[in-house]
Amino acid sequence: MTEVASHRVREDETAVRVVPLADDDYIAAGGHPPHVHDFHQFLYAPVGGIVVAAQGHEHELSASVALWIPAGVWHSARFDGDSLVVTESFDADRFALPHTGAATLNVTDAQRRLLLARMRATQAPQDDARVFAALRAGHPATLPLPQPTSPAAATVARELARTPSDARTAVQWAADLYTSSTSLRRAFRAETGMAFSEWRTRLRLNHSLELLAQGQLVGAVAARVGFVSANGYILAFRRYFGQTPGAFVRDATPDASRTAG
Repeated sequence: MTEVASHRVREDETAVRVVPLADDDYIAAGGHPPHVHDFHQFLYAPVGGIVVAAQGHEHELSASVALWIPAGVWHSARFDGDSLVVTESFDADRFALPHTGAATLNVTDAQRRLLLARMRATQAPQDDARVFAALRAGHPATLPLPQPTSPAAATVARELARTPSDARTAVQWAADLYTSSTSLRRAFRAETGMAFSEWRTRLRLNHSLELLAQGQLVGAVAARVGFVSANGYILAFRRYFGQTPGAFVRDATPDASRTAG
C-alpha cells in the first residue's frame, strides 16, 4: 500500500520547496533521508529494527517499541537489512496527538495483532478513528525501555516482549543462545544503559500497566508478567511508580478501586 504525502525538502537556508512523493518510492534500501510529513505517522517494525532520528534524538524501534511522528516533525530513518516496516498515517486536521514531538510507545499484544492484521489486509481503510484510538492507547506512565541491538541481546528482548513471564536467567539465556552470560550482560548494559535484571523488571512493569487497566487483580497481574510473588511485584511497582498498583489504578480510574484490590 503506497501512501502519498507532501514532503518538504530544504534546498538552502532560505528556500523550501514542496515535492509530492510516494513513501514507497522515497524509501531507500537502508531507510529514509531527512523529510517531513503533513500527516501523523505511526511507525512499527514487527521484524528487524529501525532507528529514527528526530529533533536531536535517536529512537530505536523493534517488535515491542513503535513511534508516533506528529505532522511537521523532520525525521530520518535507518532500517536493518531484514526489517519489515509497518506504517499507519492519519490526517493531522482530523486527529490530534497529545504531543508535538516524536514519542515512543511500548506496543501491546492487542496493538501488535491489529497492526499485523491490517498489514495482511488487501484494502485496510485509512484514517480509521478506531485504529487511531487503539494506537493511541499506550499508557502514559510507561517506563523508558531502550532496545538492545546485538543479535543475542535483541533475541532475548524480543522473546521477553512476547512472554514477559519467561523466568530464564541471563546464564540460561546465554546457554540457549550459545553465547556467554558475561557477553549477554555486557550487551544489555552497553546498549540499553541498564543491567539485564533491571531491563526485564521494567519490561514486566510496562506489561503490567495494560493488565491493570483491564481490571485484573494485582496477584494475577504479578503472575502473568513473571513476578514470583504479588508482594515482590508491589514493591517493584512502588519503587518505579511511587505508589502501589492498587493506588495507581484508583488514581487513574476512581471507580476501579474495588476491582484492583
